[in-house]
Amino acid sequence: MSTAILKSHEKDLGGGFVVRRLLPSAVKQAVGPFIFFDHFGPIDVAPDANHDVRPHPHIGLATVTYLFEGAIDHRDSIGSYQRIEPGAINWMTAGRGIVHSERTPHDLAGQPHRTHGLQLWAALPKAHEEDEPSFTHTPQADIPVVPLDGAVVKVLIGTAFGQTSPVRTYMQTVYLDVALEAGKELRLDGLPAEAAVYPISGEVRVDGVALAPHTMALLEAGTVPVVTAGSGPVQFVVIGGEPLDGHRFLFWNFVSSSKERLSQAADDWSAQRMGQVPGETEFIPLPKAPLRPAT
Repeated sequence: MSTAILKSHEKDLGGGFVVRRLLPSAVKQAVGPFIFFDHFGPIDVAPDANHDVRPHPHIGLATVTYLFEGAIDHRDSIGSYQRIEPGAINWMTAGRGIVHSERTPHDLAGQPHRTHGLQLWAALPKAHEEDEPSFTHTPQADIPVVPLDGAVVKVLIGTAFGQTSPVRTYMQTVYLDVALEAGKELRLDGLPAEAAVYPISGEVRVDGVALAPHTMALLEAGTVPVVTAGSGPVQFVVIGGEPLDGHRFLFWNFVSSSKERLSQAADDWSAQRMGQVPGETEFIPLPKAPLRPAT
């Protein structure tokens, strides 16, 4: 079925907010442009929980936030404010540098609620690594929905099943949210050179082989994989795109084709030269560990 299976590892982002991380992996750094893949929830958030993410910086990438449940208040150093809610795609291009925070909205703070979603990073092509930062919100109502026999496909990013998302990207990129009825199947025809399937819920099978929860199947190029639902309904996402134009180095929240650029970004953040989020006084300091970019 697939060339490899990626297993997740858990990472505590603070306050008991645990995510399952699939990318980057020792098996494969990126799938298309997607160099980072975190799955969080579903989490029943207690009234006294603090899952806020204080202001922190990025370079060389675009964050892609997608929720199934809950809400997040996004603020950034170019003045953007957006309440992120289920079904919308929020694409923040860091480029040469941006700072943002992700906090619980006031109406949910102190209240029991649920949160569930995906946080991805798309590495930018080398020619666009130093672009001006920007933020784009695409509401759920603007996301194409394709009804098929026993399936519903939301084309979050890219082109699939005859529909094209309005989300603008820097290279061929595909991101699909798929719901399948029990026992139904979906042929993934026309996939890009690199693609993967990740189950959100239910018993997902790829070419007849069960895909364990919290694992990602890397799909073999040039094939037409068939995803099947087991005895109940399932939900899964498909990610992919054209391969990146060369290796990327990562350190903390920074991605670049140059190790030296990562060092500069670390120095800039330590000196608070990367901008501030309006209304914010807190920030996440640079990790104390020495700069050893991942290869």
